[in-house]
Parts: sequence; C-alpha cells; structure tokens
Amino acid sequence: MASLLLDRAFAHFVTLGRLDVHYPGGDRRAYVGGPGPRAGMWIADGETVRALLLDPALKVGEAYMAGRLRPVDCTLYDLMHVLMLNVMRRSPAGEQIFGSLRYIARTWLQNNTLRRARRNVAHHYDLDSRLYRLFLDADMQYSCGYFPTGTETLAQAQAAKKHHLAAKLHLSRPGMTVLDVGCGWGGMALTLARDYDAQVTGITLSVEQLHIARQRARAAGLDGRVRFELLDYRAVSRQYDRIISIGMFEHVGVAHYPAFFDTMRAALHPHGVMVLHSIGRREGPGVTNPWIDRYIFPGGYSPAVSEAVSAVERAGLWLTDCEIWRLHYARTIAHWRRRFAARRRQVALLYDERFCRMFEFYLVVSELAFRVQGHLNFQLQMVREIDAVPLSRDYMYAPQPVGLPDQDSVAALRA
Repeated sequence: MASLLLDRAFAHFVTLGRLDVHYPGGDRRAYVGGPGPRAGMWIADGETVRALLLDPALKVGEAYMAGRLRPVDCTLYDLMHVLMLNVMRRSPAGEQIFGSLRYIARTWLQNNTLRRARRNVAHHYDLDSRLYRLFLDADMQYSCGYFPTGTETLAQAQAAKKHHLAAKLHLSRPGMTVLDVGCGWGGMALTLARDYDAQVTGITLSVEQLHIARQRARAAGLDGRVRFELLDYRAVSRQYDRIISIGMFEHVGVAHYPAFFDTMRAALHPHGVMVLHSIGRREGPGVTNPWIDRYIFPGGYSPAVSEAVSAVERAGLWLTDCEIWRLHYARTIAHWRRRFAARRRQVALLYDERFCRMFEFYLVVSELAFRVQGHLNFQLQMVREIDAVPLSRDYMYAPQPVGLPDQDSVAALRA
C-alpha cells in the first residue's frame, strides 16, 4: 500500500526530467516529465517508503545516510538534481504540511540564546580540524569564494573574496581597528592585519577554531596585531573603526536580528563601516531544510535579503551598498565536493562511513540549493553617518593593501 501511494506521489511530483525508482520487492517505475536531467533511485524497504511519504525533506537524507536509499546508474548529485529541481515546481504533500508547521515554529527553532548558540556552533565547527583541511583551501576559508572571471582556482577565488570584502571596508589609513565577527580559523583577520596594516580582533564561539586561529597568528608573527577571543557577539563592549562578518549571520536567528544589529551599531565607531557577508534566499522568508537543521547547522537560517535589510533599517544604520552573488557559492562548493571525494578514505578514517555519506549529502544539496533553488550570497555595507564612505563605489575596485601582500595570497593569485 505504501509503495502504491509513493508511486502516485512521484507520478504527480516529477514534472521535469526522468526518475527511475526501484521499489522494495523488485518493482521498477519510471516517472517522466518535461526535458530535464535523469536519475535512478533504489529504496530498501517499506519503512523507508513510508518515511519518504511522510516527510521527504528530512527522510531522503536520513535514508541515504543509513544506506537505505541509493542512486542507481547515476551519482548522488544526479539524483538530488532531479529531486530538488522538481521540488521547486511542485512540493510533495508531506513537505507542504511539514514546511508550514516549520515556518510557524521557526522563531523557536532559531532561538539561538547564548547557551544554544555555543552548542550549535560546536556541533559543526568543533569537528576535527583535519576534516576541514582535507577539502578547504590552505587558508581554511569556509565561505563563498569570488569568481570574477569564472576560471579561478579555489585558492584564487578565496583570496579574491577576502580582498573584495576588505575593499568594501574602506581601510583608509594604517592601524584601523577591525572586529571580525565569526572569525572562523582566522584567515580574514590575518589578511587584514598583514595586507592592510589593521589591528584586528576576531571573535568565535568555536573552541577548535579559536585554538587554530591563535596558532596561525603566532606562526605568522602577527599575534601583536591580531587577537582572537571566545566571545559571543552580544558580549562585544568596545567600539571599532570597522566591523566585518563573513558567514556568521546565518547562525543568528530571525528573532535575534534586532539584538545583532543594535549590538553592531553600538560597536561601530560613529564614522565607521561594517560589511556583512551572508547566504540568502531569493524567494523571500522561508525555513531551513530540516535535514540541514538536524545534522549540519542546528539553529541556522539563511535569510531573505529583505529580512536582513529591514533589520538594518530598524537599527538606524545607513545601508550604503548591497551586492548579490549568484552561483559563486555553487562553484565554491563544487571545488569542496571534488576535494572531499578525492580524500574520502581519509575522512572515513577520522569518522566512519555514515559520516562520509552525511557530508557528501550536505555538500551535494548545498551546491544544488545555489544552482536550482534560489540561494545566493549578499553583502551589505552599513554605516552610522551619511558621509562615512565616498559618494561613488570606485574605491571598492581600486588596489587596496597598504602593506605587502602575504605570501599565501600572492601564490594563490599567481597559481
């Protein structure tokens, strides 16, 4: 009975491409829509069939992790491409119901109090750093790279991203103080100190990231110009000439946007500049995919640009620039996905096969979210005073560093 219901659901659901489904017991059905990609899927048992009927947004990923759902004659990317493309056209009934409930509950799901925020960050960012070294670039940039020509290597794209954001900070003189909110493993902070002669404070809630960032600062001889602290953004108590935040806003939560921007406004010098880089969504306010929320980024949410901009306005900040990046993160994640696949055996030695399948699924669906489901990156530049930045944007594209480029950046740009 469950297989019959799922058969009817797929017949209604697939409007683009072709999906061949191998049901428990050996039955095989083909679902064909308009021109599009093709993929096949094997389902292990009736329990998995029932789970897919009830809550596909959560259960597809869980079934793949458990080995109870597999691609057939295609890759996981091919399979998820067909499924995610069709979700954008016609969501399954179960997903519509659960999606509505999740939207109603999203304030609670994203209630990232200090205690929950620390726990959520540890869930993902306090994994063994050797994992991240296997698929990230040498600078350990875990956010969207910048591909101005589309031909850049991963290292070039990450170096370009850092310098593009630094240009938006308008570091007009040596020695400016910069707060890096959600500093990761320290790459941006070290670049700002070395290449732009800034005095940088990086804050994170990840113990693992803090340890590595401090090690890197000492090794680079920059520990006198960069310091890293285990600190929540709500605890920032001093002012800075510049504030930058890359890939951290996704962990704030909608209910906490007023507190975030009020805190940033208070921490920004009256004539200062803040730049925020975040994942966003094209279609307006929504909810986080439940599988991503449970297994990858608990409490995380990629906001609509309108949600972020309205919060900026309510905080009394001037929005002086907004830039939208399309497909840059898809290119970035494609690099990560290939690098992860090439080192998959090493990941399995660190963790296990289930973890490998989890991470594979995460990288695949994340890349496709940017390719076919309206995800994007946005960068907001904000100031307190109307004349804090020049009248035109020309300074954002002029050579910026006031010091000599670091060797890693030079090597990346020449690679």
